[in-house]
Amino acid sequence: MNNAQNTAGLPFMKMHGLGNDFVVIDAREGADPVTPALARALGDRHRGVGFDQLAVIRPGQGTDFTLDFWNSDGSRAGACGNATRCVSDYMMRQLGRDQVSLTTERGQLAALRRADGLVSVNMGAPILEAALIPIAPSADPAHLPLSGDPIAVGMGNPHCIYFVADAEAVDVAGLGPAVEHDPIFPERSNVEFASLITPDHLRMRVWERGAGITLACGSGTCATAVAANLRGLTGKRVLVDVDGGQLEIDWREDGVWMTGPVAHVFDATLTPDFLATL
Repeated sequence: MNNAQNTAGLPFMKMHGLGNDFVVIDAREGADPVTPALARALGDRHRGVGFDQLAVIRPGQGTDFTLDFWNSDGSRAGACGNATRCVSDYMMRQLGRDQVSLTTERGQLAALRRADGLVSVNMGAPILEAALIPIAPSADPAHLPLSGDPIAVGMGNPHCIYFVADAEAVDVAGLGPAVEHDPIFPERSNVEFASLITPDHLRMRVWERGAGITLACGSGTCATAVAANLRGLTGKRVLVDVDGGQLEIDWREDGVWMTGPVAHVFDATLTPDFLATL
């Protein structure tokens, strides 16, 4: 943390998408202030602010803006769909438009606000190649060699999806960490547990890599919808019930589109005293 930020404090926003909550820092006008130590301190719900992910807005790379993501344990997150929707809504309001373009680790993406006020983002094409997800090269993404026959899908971050009879009955807190850290995932994995309601409706619960149980996971919802289609359980357009509400997923030729509500809760400033401890 530089001296100017220590003296002036650091402005931030608190947002959430279906209870999947974020701290957002707008770094378009200066250097990116985020370090692993700051991410961990901010992510502490008792001594900091608390979040599932931290999103940093930076200048666009041929787009309206760039987004970087951090987990609450101080690790980087390659994708965060709900945060992307929330920040895209903020940027659309700033720019006076109903659509924006953005850059993430996935490349250039598009987001728009629908007439009903819900925000959609194209999360890009799913990643189905073992080396790119990534998983161990000897493993088949379509049928991972783990109990329960899960499937692996990449959405800019790795996902391990289990289809179960009743997602409500799964011990997510017990199973999630073990799967996240299984050696088959060289970069760890998000873990989803989904059950079929109807051929166009799923119920999903999630353990997020670096964050734990969250009320919603945008990239995980996209990965689960893709996996359900690949398994022949659903079509390419589905509703997915998560702990915090419902998301619409539409796997199109140009990518996986995710739609849902957004909330900008408050703006605040980290104090110089807090920053001086980092």
